[in-house]
Amino acid sequence: MLAQDDFFLAPGIEWFHLGPVIALVSGALVLLVVGALTPRWPRGLYAYVTALTAAVAGGLAVFNWNDITDDGVSTLVGGALAFDTFAQMITITVCAATLLVALVTDDELRRAGKDGPEVYALFLIAATGAVVMGSANDLILLFLGLETLSLALYVLAASDRERPTSQEAGIKYFVLGGFASAFFLYGIALIYGGTQSTNIGEIIGSFQTSVLLDGKDTLVLAGIALLIVGLGFKVAAVPFHMWTPDVYQGAPTNVTAFMASVGKAGAFAAMLRVLVIALPFHRDDWRPAIWVLAVLSLVIGSVLAVVQTDVKRMLAYSSISHAGFILVGVEAAGHNAGELAPGDGMPSVLTYLLLYSVLTVGSFAVVSLVARNNGGDTSLDAFKGLAQRRPTIALALTVFLLAQAGVPLTSGFIAKWGVIQAAVEEESYAIAIIAMVAAVVAAFLYLRIMVSTWLETGAESTEREAVPFSTGVAVFSAAAFTLLIGVWPGWLLDAAESVTTYAK
Repeated sequence: MLAQDDFFLAPGIEWFHLGPVIALVSGALVLLVVGALTPRWPRGLYAYVTALTAAVAGGLAVFNWNDITDDGVSTLVGGALAFDTFAQMITITVCAATLLVALVTDDELRRAGKDGPEVYALFLIAATGAVVMGSANDLILLFLGLETLSLALYVLAASDRERPTSQEAGIKYFVLGGFASAFFLYGIALIYGGTQSTNIGEIIGSFQTSVLLDGKDTLVLAGIALLIVGLGFKVAAVPFHMWTPDVYQGAPTNVTAFMASVGKAGAFAAMLRVLVIALPFHRDDWRPAIWVLAVLSLVIGSVLAVVQTDVKRMLAYSSISHAGFILVGVEAAGHNAGELAPGDGMPSVLTYLLLYSVLTVGSFAVVSLVARNNGGDTSLDAFKGLAQRRPTIALALTVFLLAQAGVPLTSGFIAKWGVIQAAVEEESYAIAIIAMVAAVVAAFLYLRIMVSTWLETGAESTEREAVPFSTGVAVFSAAAFTLLIGVWPGWLLDAAESVTTYAK
């Protein structure tokens, strides 16, 4: 009970700085409440409202970035949220991917006669969770963001009730994701036991001002191990990747694109917040674990992707390989975590997340176009003769595949070059060499798809894939961005350099 002279002092709320989160939540509420109380909206309006909401949230993040550049970093809501360029870049990444996925989803739902506000609202709710994960300055709030993202993804994966594979994907993701969340939460509890706080700034302060005795350091180390297990599942790193191929293949293709972009961006943002920002004094403890996860993900993801025959499973294992590349950047960031000269590890990771999110949405958008004209078939055979039927779509797919392979003059080359260069600068030569070899192995996977698309003829090569307007806009925008960054990457790399100044 509060004493008579004690008063509860509510934290100040910086409403404009919270604009991106407020915009995403408001858009979800409009879709759910107004959509439930009104007749079915005109064609495509659900998708356009979702895309507009994501665009507004991303635009507000750009305004916030300018404010941070002028006034410096800070914290919001009593230190619970970080107001820095790191958070704004994750927000922009999440909003860009959400906008593109909404456009791709429009035709899929209307064609199946399932157009409605529910899926779009879940997209915005999941995006809100990912943004909170990237902005959280408290481990409890980070966990709430993680669960908001995860619960929405569980439902989205099982959203196609007419396909048993979708139901299977949802239940697998839910069961394994529940275990991962339990590991993560237990890890937070142990960190709290060792530092007496869940606030990132206070955790750092506890390491700066005191020496952990009486087993408290053991609690922190055990907590770090459990946090890595939970986050390893969310980023689909080997050996926590078991769910990825089945869930990616079974879920609706638009949902798969969303998981591969927004889900991965939020999870890696959480990993950077927890390991690099909150626990820099234990970098020598967690960095070897990240090194092992990166190598396993690079090797196993690349090798297993090559032997697949279904394109969605190929891209699922490819996403595991990409997680390995991003972990290379995380490992590089760990070398100088907490120091005044943090290096290029963190900027390379955030750049990779943005570029990969855009090109993976574009890749799955093309897969959805091919699948819907082939009875849902996403095998390599379905892509035979695509160049004869739809040369522009085949060209866009080729751009995305070349980018994922890391070919110069594409955004994928900039992304992979960035993380490998960051590793080389920290003298992590072994992991850099392994990453380059894995890139060569994975290139064979993308070559297989391109061969089917351009050089082979399918049994029904005369049927042309119909390209809806919104999906065409999404594919064209993603392809144009992929080429633009490949040719003119300087402005993005310069912007990413500022993310090493973060609030705590």
